[in-house]
Amino acid sequence: MIENLTPQQAWELLQQNASAILVDVRTQMEHTHVGHPIGSVHIPWKEAPSWEINPNFVADVKNLVLNNESPILLLCRSGQRSLSAAKALEDAGYTRPINIIDGFEGPLDAQNHRGNLGGWRYCGLPWQQS
Repeated sequence: MIENLTPQQAWELLQQNASAILVDVRTQMEHTHVGHPIGSVHIPWKEAPSWEINPNFVADVKNLVLNNESPILLLCRSGQRSLSAAKALEDAGYTRPINIIDGFEGPLDAQNHRGNLGGWRYCGLPWQQS
């Protein structure tokens, strides 16, 4: 079963568990230009312009995370792609894939803008732009 954590809960887990890893599953453009959590590893779930699922996603994670029981926290823009990526890792035998709800930018507000209602940046957690 996929665990869902808020950005704050994810940050706390990363601080408390040395085996936990944060994987940013957004596109290269999002990761570079919108910003990304400090210490995250970038492995895109989908990439523009085709938006096809990255056929190497699970293999790339397996190269990074050797212990199937390590917590793997997954982050995208709003928590949807990361949930799909978490399910793929669960299907591949990982026992603790974790979806970060609201992702990096959070849900859309009434003006269809992100970043005003939730997400990693909104919560004031460490991030940077490339």
